[in-house]
Amino acid sequence: MIRKLLPPLALVGALALVPVTTATVAAADADTYKELETFMGVFERVRANYVDKVDDHQLIKGAIDGMLASLDPHSSYLEASDFQQLKTTTDGNYGGLGLSVTQEDGTVKVIAPTEDTPADRAGIKAGDYITHLDGELLYGLDLDQAVEKMRGPPGSAIKLTIVRPGRDKPFDVTLKRERIELRPVKWEIKDGVGVLNINQFSANVGDQVAAALTAMDKAAGAAKPIGYIIDLRSNPGGLLDQAVSVSDAFLDRGEIVSERGRAKDDIERFYARPGDLTGGKPLIVLVDAGSASAAEIVAGALQDHRRALVMGERSFGKGSVQTVIQLDQNSALRLTTARYYTPSGRSVQAGGIDPDIVVPQLSDPDYKDRPTVREADLRRHLISQNKVDDKLLEKDDSVDPRFNLTAAELEKKGVKDFQLDYAVKALRRLASGPSSLSKAR
Repeated sequence: MIRKLLPPLALVGALALVPVTTATVAAADADTYKELETFMGVFERVRANYVDKVDDHQLIKGAIDGMLASLDPHSSYLEASDFQQLKTTTDGNYGGLGLSVTQEDGTVKVIAPTEDTPADRAGIKAGDYITHLDGELLYGLDLDQAVEKMRGPPGSAIKLTIVRPGRDKPFDVTLKRERIELRPVKWEIKDGVGVLNINQFSANVGDQVAAALTAMDKAAGAAKPIGYIIDLRSNPGGLLDQAVSVSDAFLDRGEIVSERGRAKDDIERFYARPGDLTGGKPLIVLVDAGSASAAEIVAGALQDHRRALVMGERSFGKGSVQTVIQLDQNSALRLTTARYYTPSGRSVQAGGIDPDIVVPQLSDPDYKDRPTVREADLRRHLISQNKVDDKLLEKDDSVDPRFNLTAAELEKKGVKDFQLDYAVKALRRLASGPSSLSKAR
């Protein structure tokens, strides 16, 4: 989640910290200064004695990368193409395969493919391991290097070797890179239910959601949708202000999210404005292990206010805020500066949003054997600071008999997306009762 791009700051290189002046000695802690001396000693010895001549910039960047990597998985230093990629991704237009990935024990692991991208159409799934690119082993490369190899001119082909838990052998998938211009908001009407699919919280998503709700009303004519499903599955997040805007579209009042920094009084709260664009019609939110960050803000806000039922699987659990500080025209620091909390005070960091009704994706024949990747699985993830037991949520441990169906049996019934089908039928039952979701619950 990217909160904002701050105005450019004066670039301070690592070497600028080294010269000894009265002011810096007085201000610096003695132990800290000793550590800086150690760093400079190592730096000079590497420059002078390493078997090959090394570039000073490469050494300093490596030191910065190492410093940020020691903090958490989401803090990083961005230069040149990485910085440009970050800016274009938040605008919803970027080049590549459409994959969210992480690194685990030196291997590249898929968090989730982005809907309607080369990776998604090729059937790559969360939990897959990418071991080779065009036959070249990825093991040992850092994540930025691996991602860089996946990039290339639109239209160019690349072969990925995939290891999927539950499969006996690796398999190859050949993809063509694309200029990915995301349609972050899509909609359709299924059996009188408005289905709103939000696949990323890039710029202007809040306005697009409002436009989609209006379009669904017009398309349905006099009947109007009986309720809405907000599909946030495999949504990796995005901009905080867009998560607030989307939540606001379905709420009349109340807090949406708060973000809290290091200091106790460093708290910023975001509230809904009067006006529910759906007129209080029933809502269901679909989430899965790929729903992260801004998607979890929306799900958590609507769940806490009893405005929506959350269905699917436990979400990813990224409850931290990254501020992007632009250092100059070609570099920036992405730094974790706060945790965010749902209206009831829950931190989803490393825990995620638990659905009110757990619905497995039975349409996926590999779902039982394929492991999921969540924030808690990432090394050096931040721990949650607050956990609130929500005793008001009902727990139903009984097994739904429909969960015994196999993917093949569902396909014969014409069900390609079991979770969505389940949600549509549940919302129709919900809408047939009291008109208010809070009463229905």
